[in-house]
Amino acid sequence: MKYRNIRVALFAGGLLFASMAQAGTVTGRINSSLVLISSCQVNGSTASTNANFGALNFGTQTALFTQAGAQVLAGGGGTMSILCSSGAIPVLRIQAGSNDGQSSGGTRALSNGAGSFVPYDIYTDSGLSNVLPINGTITLPTSTGAAQTINLYGKAVGKAGLTPGTYTDSILVELSF
Repeated sequence: MKYRNIRVALFAGGLLFASMAQAGTVTGRINSSLVLISSCQVNGSTASTNANFGALNFGTQTALFTQAGAQVLAGGGGTMSILCSSGAIPVLRIQAGSNDGQSSGGTRALSNGAGSFVPYDIYTDSGLSNVLPINGTITLPTSTGAAQTINLYGKAVGKAGLTPGTYTDSILVELSF
């Protein structure tokens, strides 16, 4: 019995020691944070450089055409769209093209790469009466977090002596917000 009492006493002492070892409490907190920066998407894609603002495709014409119209369309065929953070004021600047001033009859020019140019302009209205100059800006309403569409149109003007072939231009676009 003596050994049994010693064992019980040791066991009880161990429990007492264990409970004493866990007698303290520490409290604290976890600090959480998130920083959101203003951003925009162009035609559904987020990009900081080389964004695809769309294409102005005048289609296929004969070398004797007089004029051709087109609208800037996004990759899926819809109009250009800009989606910015709520509260942002998006401003589009339609900058210089690769061939500006190379042909009379338009501010901009399409080139076949062999010295032949087709003049054209970009317009902010479907009636083609409001020319958007080089470095012209379009200020959109303050964003509510919903996509906004931008309608831009183009008119290419034919002239005598055009060589058949593919004519292209590349215009820089800047979106600030």
